[in-house]
Amino acid sequence: MTEDQNTPGEGDTFISHLVELRSRVMRASIAIIVVFLCLMPWAGPIYDLLAAPMMLALPEGSQMIATGVITPFLIPVKVTLLVAFIIALPVVLYQAWAFIAPGLYTHEKKLVMPLVISSSLLFLAGIAFCYFFVFGVIFKFINEFAPKSISVAPDIESYFSFVMTLFIAFGLTFEVPIVVIVLVRMGLVTVEKLKEIRPYVIVGAFVIAAVITPPDVMSQLLLAVPLCLLYEFGIIVAPMFARATQAPEETA
Repeated sequence: MTEDQNTPGEGDTFISHLVELRSRVMRASIAIIVVFLCLMPWAGPIYDLLAAPMMLALPEGSQMIATGVITPFLIPVKVTLLVAFIIALPVVLYQAWAFIAPGLYTHEKKLVMPLVISSSLLFLAGIAFCYFFVFGVIFKFINEFAPKSISVAPDIESYFSFVMTLFIAFGLTFEVPIVVIVLVRMGLVTVEKLKEIRPYVIVGAFVIAAVITPPDVMSQLLLAVPLCLLYEFGIIVAPMFARATQAPEETA
């Protein structure tokens, strides 16, 4: 039997990676499903918590409406599933880390884990900023701007779509420092170049804010200003982060 026959081929290695990936995905999915099933009895109160910023802005006695037949059931289930994913996020991240860790060098392992943790915390911070601060400003403006002849009664499906869009927008906005650090760490761009393109980033931030948020100046500022500040924070942190992670390579 030849040496080539004893050595596993690339096809076997690829299949083993697929099996490992399936195992990790299954474990992460089971964690989400378990948390989801535990939360299902409280699906209604969980949606009420999501709707609280809008309800506080509506006139007293107002309620949301559901125009679909199964919407009163489906939307709370979707919200509960998203909450379950957030709660199970540590398990999901651990499974992702366990899958990619064997293929990384020691200094890369030291780099990835802090980035995974910090990016998760920043994403959650973006969602919290949106929920506790931005929603109050936006919904108050919308309801005060509405003519007195209009009875404001938002549809729960439209509300869910709207808040999910803003959650994702602000969650990704708070990831800007991580993006800057990774770009500098990989050598794709220098800190000097990032400072040089600062005016274009500021203009782009306001363009993105104008597209995503409602058409009022306050809402656009609430997205654009944090984006610009987080970009500056990334520029400040990136050089220190790069120096800390380059040391193992220089001594290798």
